[in-house]
Amino acid sequence: MNELVPVEIIASKIFLIRGQKIMLSSDLALLYDVEVRALVQAVKRNIKRFPGDFMFQLSKQEYENLKSQIVISSWGGARRALPYAFTEQGVAMLSSVLNSDRAIMVNISIMRVFSKLKQLALSHSELLRKVESLERKYGEHDKKIEVIFETLKKMLALPAPKKTGKMGF
Repeated sequence: MNELVPVEIIASKIFLIRGQKIMLSSDLALLYDVEVRALVQAVKRNIKRFPGDFMFQLSKQEYENLKSQIVISSWGGARRALPYAFTEQGVAMLSSVLNSDRAIMVNISIMRVFSKLKQLALSHSELLRKVESLERKYGEHDKKIEVIFETLKKMLALPAPKKTGKMGF
């Protein structure tokens, strides 16, 4: 079955804010083919389904940082309200408040992307553990092997989170 929305498009709409992978209300509305105000209205009518760990509104600073990082001209113009950020659980909950076939199909695709991102993170961690284990076992025997292990560890190391306020995925 062909995906309604390509995985690459969905993945490009996932950002890291407040240490969580999120999707913005404006991007979700676009993917679901609904107006942003309709999506937000549906959420507000069912606000009990969206606790703070499912959805939050971006601060002005978070929004400005995200806008400058992504450099998308279509974000221009005046906005009345700051966008909402939906975590994976919040996106999953959206399927219960948006009752269209498209929303259901897009939601399934989004959940699959979130799942693949988790699998990639886990396999990355496992590979780093294996390299460290091999280094403990063989690294002390030869300086050349030690250099190889150090290089592998650098390549596998996840970048440390920056405290500069910049966000993104």
